[in-house]
Amino acid sequence: MPDATALDQATAMIEKAWGRPIETLETLAVRRPTDDPLLRSAIHIRSALVITDSAVAVHQDRLHALTRPGHVPAFYDLERITSSAANLRVAQAESRTSLQAINHVIEAREAAATADRAPAVRLAQAAVARSGHAPRALGQSPDQPAPSPAASPSVAELRPHR
Repeated sequence: MPDATALDQATAMIEKAWGRPIETLETLAVRRPTDDPLLRSAIHIRSALVITDSAVAVHQDRLHALTRPGHVPAFYDLERITSSAANLRVAQAESRTSLQAINHVIEAREAAATADRAPAVRLAQAAVARSGHAPRALGQSPDQPAPSPAASPSVAELRPHR
């Protein structure tokens, strides 16, 4: 089996992140784009990758034809070989960039999913921290519970008087 193309990798990444086949995800992204804008972004990047993946295949085939075994390239073929190799490298770089962009979209989706839960967790942690670490009045022993805020002296009473 040949190496997986960038398009195959992108498809696998998107299917794994959203847990559905790519055909289903493509229809969801087109029919209801506002439901999941990150899915729409990932599918949009993948559609650009289809074109780039095709360009990679064309440049590879051209290079293989120009450098086939037993063939001595003519002088005028050297420029075509060089330009095909450069174009192949550009297309491969675009493919890698698209894969990184899809990866960033997936990371943003995961971060957004955890951010929705994070405020509740932080609030619970803050409540536990406040209840266990309330400030003690001066001279109060650690065994005694902290006074309620209504019973503690105000800031004005704690300031030195002139």
